[in-house]
Amino acid sequence: MKYPRHVNIVEVGARDGLQNEKQDVPASVKIELVNRLSDAGFRNIESGSFVSPKWVPQMATSSEVMAGIARKPGVIYSVLTPNMKGFEGALAARADEVVIFGAASEAFSQKNINCSIAESIERFRPVAEAAKANGMRVRAAVSCALGCPYQGEVSIEAVVDCVMRFADLGCDDIGIADTIGVGTPALASAVFEAAAKVFPLAQISGHFHDTYGQACANVLACLELGVSTFDTSVAGLGGCPYAKGATGNVATEDVLYMLHGMGIVTGIDLERVCATGQFISDALGRAPHSRVNRALAAKRAA
Repeated sequence: MKYPRHVNIVEVGARDGLQNEKQDVPASVKIELVNRLSDAGFRNIESGSFVSPKWVPQMATSSEVMAGIARKPGVIYSVLTPNMKGFEGALAARADEVVIFGAASEAFSQKNINCSIAESIERFRPVAEAAKANGMRVRAAVSCALGCPYQGEVSIEAVVDCVMRFADLGCDDIGIADTIGVGTPALASAVFEAAAKVFPLAQISGHFHDTYGQACANVLACLELGVSTFDTSVAGLGGCPYAKGATGNVATEDVLYMLHGMGIVTGIDLERVCATGQFISDALGRAPHSRVNRALAAKRAA
């Protein structure tokens, strides 16, 4: 089996990982987290979210975080941007990339934002146009692509339709997300293979949650197709609000261990990532969710 020789990892812990944390995480801790991640070798770091603090209080300090990080040349510091007001915040914060999103599930879209999938994606057109006009990258995320908490199965055709709509907005990259972590390798392979027929495979990324322990297996299935970009979250930060008690995002350390063991180059220092995972876990008062992080810590202790 031929796998990509190099894989890009988009580190989402500072945004997607922390956004659902109930306890207050100071801006200083977030700044330190982003700086440690850039020092570890990540080339794309989701660093904040310009959403209303009313809906996501944890991201209220995103402007402060973006102003305080030590930016490294060549690193993309991206932010989630839900509307034009959010875009104005992203622009003022000198974000390199805006992230827009839409669900492949009609039930999810209606229940969460009270509009159709098509309407939800079309709302991002002015954001995408403004980003392009200001020389910023645009990355899209297709959520609930492998399953929905409300309607259950999601058709592959619905995912492909979302990909085509985001492509029409001029997105540079499109991520396909298993938001609730119910997908298995055969389904992941089928969905990504279908998406690659309407959008360049090199610009498609995978975002997997480890709710049922399938995330690394799903990453492997995508690698076999030639997918070479994946979102991961240091220390496995990020619970899933639709599956109580779920571990949420796949841990960066676990994916890196697998990739490096396969001889795939990432340019990321696993030891530094483990130390960063321990840093943010200590700040949150719990152990890292990453199995690799815990195993290596036990090995060092022994």
